[in-house]
Amino acid sequence: MARNEEKAQSMLNRFITMKQEEKRKPRERRPYLASECRDLADAERWRSEILREIGAKVAEIQNEGLGEHRLRDLNDEINKLLRERGHWERRIVELGGRDHSRSSNAPLMTDLDGNIVAIPNPSGRGPGYRYFGAAKKLPGVRELFDKPPEVRKRRTRYEIHKRINAGYYGYYDDEDGMLERLEAVAEKRMRNEVITEWHRVERVRREAMKGVVSGEVASAGGRGGEAAREVLFEEVEEEVEEERRLEEEKREREKGEEAGKEFIAHVPLPDEKEIERMVLERKKKELLSKYTSDALQVEQEEAKEMLNVRR
Repeated sequence: MARNEEKAQSMLNRFITMKQEEKRKPRERRPYLASECRDLADAERWRSEILREIGAKVAEIQNEGLGEHRLRDLNDEINKLLRERGHWERRIVELGGRDHSRSSNAPLMTDLDGNIVAIPNPSGRGPGYRYFGAAKKLPGVRELFDKPPEVRKRRTRYEIHKRINAGYYGYYDDEDGMLERLEAVAEKRMRNEVITEWHRVERVRREAMKGVVSGEVASAGGRGGEAAREVLFEEVEEEVEEERRLEEEKREREKGEEAGKEFIAHVPLPDEKEIERMVLERKKKELLSKYTSDALQVEQEEAKEMLNVRR
């Protein structure tokens, strides 16, 4: 019984809905051009309808599983509705209504992190083209929101020198007292090393002097003799080196003076007879070249070579 009542109630509901639709006026289509509307109330109604469509499509475009082509189509439709809303808002102003463009802030472009970015025309598809929802992650669109790497500006020489003060040259190192404490430890260690070395040298010196007095230095061998010899000749070593250097300089200077006084020939020089022979030979060649032909001279030279005649 309850089932039949539910069917009757359902049929009654459908009948009532059908009658209400018959009483309604036929649904009007939104004018293609906003300039065709002459009524302010109709213009407000069409603008509200556009806003509802924009909200529905923006909610739909948030789904990343729709596919690349569907997301691009939805983004194009949203941008088209935004332009159409702007037309209707200007028409409302022309009909004497309120200026919605001033009262409502325009949507701002944001990146994937929600930060507002200033991209007036990111795609080249006309001024004010925007991306919504999952369309921001499409290939070729993500790069538009990537921030360019910050280029570190190289400092000029003036800026570098402007930061240099007395501390750069180490004048403030002693103010905190840290350097003094560190140097005190190193100074104490170096002082102890020098004092220890001085005591060792003095001890060896005294032993060496005792050996010299007793005549045992020359015959002393081993480590003790070497240490004594080292201490005894340590003071005069520099004097000996200086005398040796002066002696070498004096010897070099004397060699230079002797070389200036006496001429040394490094090649054999011809004597007077050799010079006379060379002059006579040149004169013979001049006479032969003057009164004989070149062919005859060549024959004479060949004959001399064959007979091994040098003159």
